Amino acid sequence: MLYGLIETFNDNTLLLILSVVGVACAAGGIPPMLERRRRRSIENTLPSLLESLSDSVGAGRGIQEAMNEQAKTIPGVLGKLLSETLEESHSSTFAAALSSFSAKTRSSQVQRAMVLIETAIEQDAPLQGILSDLAMDYERLNDLMNQRESELLGRGMLIVIFVSVGLPVLIAFIVGLFAPASKGFQIDDFNRTFSLFFGAASAVALGVSGRMLGRFKDALWWMPGWIALSMGLYLGAVIMVGG
Repeated sequence: MLYGLIETFNDNTLLLILSVVGVACAAGGIPPMLERRRRRSIENTLPSLLESLSDSVGAGRGIQEAMNEQAKTIPGVLGKLLSETLEESHSSTFAAALSSFSAKTRSSQVQRAMVLIETAIEQDAPLQGILSDLAMDYERLNDLMNQRESELLGRGMLIVIFVSVGLPVLIAFIVGLFAPASKGFQIDDFNRTFSLFFGAASAVALGVSGRMLGRFKDALWWMPGWIALSMGLYLGAVIMVGG
């Protein structure tokens, strides 16, 4: 059986190429995942920062003083970036520090919030109310985004696992059971065609899942690996079940 598996995989050049490309592309798919996790961590901490700033401003402190206080207490990446930016702001204006801070976060939510704070300072608007409203708005927005992502991520992974893993193994079990190679059935061309079909189906499933989550470009990095996995599972299961 082991010899049959090795021989089958060695005869499938496309599967070998996709396996190598899949491993290489996986290295390119990890950085976008880490960057997105970092950005979402910042955005989930943003409402608490804005609420704390609102309380500090309401207590009579200036916005810059309030930010200096919150930089020491806000946990995670957001507090670290805020602390670093405020330390650098001694050689520049506070407005430049806000712009630098928003750019470092690489988050559209933080960038919009900093622009609104800067505009409120320039227009001498009631900063406490603006900060409080922003905190509530972003908290609701992040709750909706987290809920949507949680629901769609489960559905997307279910689609990928069913099409890329469950379906190939199921069909391979049926083929291996009713047309086993040990009984003399010559179905090499059939198996090769079906492996290509499951590879294409896996690519479509991953593309649909990525489109659902709004990460289609990120999903492309993982596509060769999932295609190779789907093809390999089918070919391997056929050999194992059918001898």
